[in-house]
Amino acid sequence: MPMLTASPHDVMRRAIAKLDDDKVMAVVDALQLQGAKLSAVVAVPLRSLQKKRDVAAFAAGAPIDAVSGLLELLAMDPLEKVIEALGEHAETPSYEQLTTAIATLRGATVSDDELVAVLAFAIGHEFPAAPHCRQILGEDDQLALPEIEVTIGQASLLTPKVVDESVREQRRARREEEKARKHAQAAKVKVERAHPKSKSEKKKPVVTTAPATTPGAATLEVSRRRALLTPAESALYDVAHSMAGWVVTTEVPFDNVDPVMPDQQSKIRPAVVVAASDEGLLVRGIYSNPSPSRTVFSPWRRLGLDHVSYVDVARSPVASGAEVNRLGVLSDEEWNALL
Repeated sequence: MPMLTASPHDVMRRAIAKLDDDKVMAVVDALQLQGAKLSAVVAVPLRSLQKKRDVAAFAAGAPIDAVSGLLELLAMDPLEKVIEALGEHAETPSYEQLTTAIATLRGATVSDDELVAVLAFAIGHEFPAAPHCRQILGEDDQLALPEIEVTIGQASLLTPKVVDESVREQRRARREEEKARKHAQAAKVKVERAHPKSKSEKKKPVVTTAPATTPGAATLEVSRRRALLTPAESALYDVAHSMAGWVVTTEVPFDNVDPVMPDQQSKIRPAVVVAASDEGLLVRGIYSNPSPSRTVFSPWRRLGLDHVSYVDVARSPVASGAEVNRLGVLSDEEWNALL
């Protein structure tokens, strides 16, 4: 795929595949993932990479949040050097200013692998200089990114989630343990029936008094409320879709122009799926900062978010071709609290 038209996610994945495996694994092995406050969508793929040591498979199949996080670690130090070389032009450099800064660093203090990481990270996060970074990667054969076949999130929202083989093995082991426990319980019951206790050994029945019930009181059953959509939204999305109620990470469009990065139209963030269809998803974004239009997202810890989060009342469309990673589904109580 030509560099000028490749998606930001595709560029980041291809950059990871381009880098020297040993250098990538040196960074990954240095991570202390046990007990780290990372979301599962990032921590699990990185732990799997530490174990399997297959960088190409990680680049092609890991959730984009994990790919982006690893690329950020690889780009951090050389990016600081490029920023320092750009000086006062670091915020919005021209193509000539960027190529000049790179030329002064390349080979001396920044390797080609580090340069690839910096350029791909800038493209993936849509820095103001991202178009210049694309041009540099497209023009320099030494920095050219390999083509890869992405193995996650290609088809549609209905595509089954790719499950790591180690996760399957853990689930299989848990099922076997549960089966063994039930067999042991059944054997115990069988022995007790074969050797019943004598009458003198039998326990006296325990008499209990049912708690008093207030006349007219009834058991409260929690039922899942249906989201109310506008007529235009109802024409495109189904509130009864199987994705409704899921919390995902995906590329959520901005409501307004970001004054800091006016060219950036969207950002990967957690979101609650309100409704869905073949057209895509209708979501409410989850943010780290409060505002008058946001309420506390109470299940943030259960779903692997690393800090207190807030869900916005505004609903945003996500196209059917967007990459979607599922974090978990809301309970009826959690869902109803948002409506």
